[in-house]
Amino acid sequence: MLSTGSVTAGRVSLPPSLLFRSPPQRSGLTSLAPFDPDSIARRGSRSKLRIGNFITFSGSPGIWGPAATNSALLAVSEINRRGGILGREIELSFYDSGGPVEEVVARARDALDFDEIDVVMGSHISAVRLALRRLTRGRIPYVYTPVYEGGERTPGVMAIGETPHSQTRPAIHWLAENKGAKRWYLIGSDYVWPWQSHRSTKTYITEAGGHVVGEEFVPVGNDDHEAHLARIRAAKPDVVLISLIGTDCITFNRAFGESGLAATTLRLAGAVDETVLLGIGADNTENLYSASGYFSCIGSNANDAFMSRYTAMFGTDAPPVGSVGQSNYEGLRFLKAAAERAGSLSLHPLAAAGRNIVYSGARGDVAIRHGRAAMVMHLAAADGLDFRIIRTF
Repeated sequence: MLSTGSVTAGRVSLPPSLLFRSPPQRSGLTSLAPFDPDSIARRGSRSKLRIGNFITFSGSPGIWGPAATNSALLAVSEINRRGGILGREIELSFYDSGGPVEEVVARARDALDFDEIDVVMGSHISAVRLALRRLTRGRIPYVYTPVYEGGERTPGVMAIGETPHSQTRPAIHWLAENKGAKRWYLIGSDYVWPWQSHRSTKTYITEAGGHVVGEEFVPVGNDDHEAHLARIRAAKPDVVLISLIGTDCITFNRAFGESGLAATTLRLAGAVDETVLLGIGADNTENLYSASGYFSCIGSNANDAFMSRYTAMFGTDAPPVGSVGQSNYEGLRFLKAAAERAGSLSLHPLAAAGRNIVYSGARGDVAIRHGRAAMVMHLAAADGLDFRIIRTF
């Protein structure tokens, strides 16, 4: 059953007032109470481990909120059933990381100063991570779970998601070798993940003997793609590489399919998982490929066990779990492994242990080497509302 902000083994109900937190209204306060260094010691002495999970429930990336929530709750129930982390039961709170970045930072400041969370876990866009890491640095550990652009080196921030070198590079080479892809058009949302990822992607395209015939960045929340499709049609690419986020990716791919371009032009996406695919619809997925470290169709003992427990806990009609949602499960499994290796949940020993470790999750064994995740990567083709793995790297 569910107690205030915590999850234990068994059937789970989700009263929003207990799990989802918004910043308290404090008239006229633009900055909160000064940081109290003794608060870290107080936090460490409590019997429960308070984790603040910053998941996006609103805006374009909000489509991943339900699956991300379920995945985190499943991990907490498993970990608490086995005694928690270093003997401390996890007490989990969710905070919306959607909306203006300054509002997310205000929620995080409240979570640190008033809710006294011990660990931040984040499944949100990189623009939010860049803001939150300034707040958490030197204070508490911050586990960042989804696919991102790479290069995170902030002390105390532990990123475990796919990065372009392992995710996009092999897929580009496979499409060049097997589909004759040479002409590439890049389109992404206008923020840091697509900006930085495209820089790397251009190098990989050149390596594979191709060249870029067009590139553009679309404001987050823009769902009018007529002009973008007109430019793509004029450029005549072999492949459109898509780095659009959430519902923006859905509306673009729907329009792409309805325009007739899908029949003649390949698509490669870095953030199209089962959740996004469902939104795109079966009629608009022709010639759509996705590269990821996780698909729910992966045939492995680790994933079969994860999917079985997910279905048992949330039912056969639960939100489909894809890479972004499932990463919240991985984040808690990673945190447990790093804490046990460090023998501590304190910031510095935990972060040091997390830089070089192997942990197990739904993706199987994932190795973190020098702060970068090394995992098996999959290239999948959309097949209606499902994925079909066509190559594992």
